[in-house]
Parts: sequence; C-alpha cells; structure tokens
Amino acid sequence: MNGRGARRNPYQLTDESPVYVISVAAELSGMHPQTLRQYDRLGLVSPDRAAGRGRRYSARDIELLRQVQELSQDEGINLAGIKRIIELENQVAALKSRVVELQQAVEGAAAAMQQREAQVHASYRRDLVPYEDVHQSGALVVWRPKKRRD
Repeated sequence: MNGRGARRNPYQLTDESPVYVISVAAELSGMHPQTLRQYDRLGLVSPDRAAGRGRRYSARDIELLRQVQELSQDEGINLAGIKRIIELENQVAALKSRVVELQQAVEGAAAAMQQREAQVHASYRRDLVPYEDVHQSGALVVWRPKKRRD
C-alpha cells in the first residue's frame, strides 16, 4: 500500500505470484516434474492451483525446491527431515515477525507512557519547593509548632 491507502496492483508480479506451470518449474529447479508432484504430495512445497487444478509455482516455490534438492543431495537429509527443517524455518520466520510486532507495540506504549509522564510533570504546582533528602544532606529538620497562649 502506498501512503494514500491505494491497493497494490493485482497484476504486479512478486516472488509469491504463481506463474510457472509444472514443466517450467521442473526445468528451473533442475528436477523431474514427477519429483515436484511427489514433493507436493508430501507437503514439502505447496504450489497454488489454477482453475483447472493445474499446479502453478512461484519464484519462492522454485527457490524452496532448490533448497530441498540441496538438503537431499548435498547434505544427505531424508525427506521427512527436510519437511521438519522447512516447518521450523517457517516457524522461526513467523516468530521473528511477531517479535517485530511486539517491539513496535512496546515502543508505542513507552512513547505513550513518556507523553503521559510529561503531562503529569507539567501539572505540578510551581509554588512548591523541592525537599532535599535528609539522608543525603545529613541535616534533620524538626518542626515544632509554636505554643499557644490562651
């Protein structure tokens, strides 16, 4: 959204835009289309579906497919382990996002508290004289009322 509250152009492509059919996604990721179907069934990658139920992959899906291939071939991690890694990475990303939200909320609350504190300080009576702490000055002030003569 821009500053005027307008919505994003629905035709603007992003990393999340599902644009690649399975054959193109397979070629871009260096895998066989059947492997992509298997990964979809296992829940490793979840592409969007077109009106005819055909899979549509985004640039982010392609990157995830490459990551799965690297973990499988280069690191020797099985598909169940890869699925768990992906789930944990998604959870970490969600938690980081939540931390940012909470930090913003804390900063807003701190600003509101400072504003309220400033209002309280501004409301102080100016005819009062600050009192020195007895423990700091070492002096002791004793008030004795004058005796009345009746």
